[in-house]
Amino acid sequence: QVFTKGPSLYAFKGLAGRYAPIGVHVAMIFVMAGATLSATGSFKGSVDVPQGLNFVIGDIMKPKGIFSVAPDVFNTEVHVNRFYMEYYDSGEVSQFYSDLSLFDLDGKEVMRRTIKVNDPLRYGGITIYQTDWGFSALQVKKNGEGPFNLAMAPLQLNGNKKLYGTFLPLEDSDSSGVKGISMLARDLQSIVLYDQDGKFVGVRRPSSKLPIEINGNEILIEDAIGSTGLDLKTDPGIPIVYAGFGALMLTTCISYLSHAQVCAKLQIRYFFFHGCLRRSLYQLLHIYGLICS
Repeated sequence: QVFTKGPSLYAFKGLAGRYAPIGVHVAMIFVMAGATLSATGSFKGSVDVPQGLNFVIGDIMKPKGIFSVAPDVFNTEVHVNRFYMEYYDSGEVSQFYSDLSLFDLDGKEVMRRTIKVNDPLRYGGITIYQTDWGFSALQVKKNGEGPFNLAMAPLQLNGNKKLYGTFLPLEDSDSSGVKGISMLARDLQSIVLYDQDGKFVGVRRPSSKLPIEINGNEILIEDAIGSTGLDLKTDPGIPIVYAGFGALMLTTCISYLSHAQVCAKLQIRYFFFHGCLRRSLYQLLHIYGLICS
């Protein structure tokens, strides 16, 4: 814009570029304020829940700062309707899912959603992440009796591989010690069975419904019950941090716009010129057309 008054002239260009650095610093303050609020006012918690069971959000959430205030949504009950996994062709676990229902104090379902890794559930300021999985129990029938729920225990292995095991006792009056059938599993899709002498007998999938005879007993694997590993957290500073980063990127780009201002006065035989620019004088004169390109 150009302003004139008598023989005097004032002009400026790129005013946004002049004030953009102020916006950059304000955006950085927003980022720091949001990070501080997250560090002093959040809640976090972790839980492993077998399929078919419930938990109350407030029972597992722990405050992480002096300004942490529990919201009313902490009274919400979460029910694990189903837990299941997908596999690669090699048999390795590729993804695992949790079908969750949320209930209020009156027992009314307020939300239902299936979550997976990198696809969390958000409700009332709380985020529920799918982070891990486990093997909770094995449903087994012996000689048509049952099913019996056998708890699966994690076994220690080198590395990050998982292995679970359980034991089905057998009646043996000739033995002074307890003997039975051992069952091992790396995941929910196949169970490896060993007889009471520790010899390999076979492999069964829970979905096959095929019985197997071990030491004179007919064993049928009814179902494999998994457990879901969930991380829960509240983070009130996230909207402020995101807004700060957005403003920071915008104002940083605007700050690259050139800002220039000039003032001039025409008198007889003389032309007085003054200007400033965050570039060279040649560029300043060129911007205002005082020299030819």
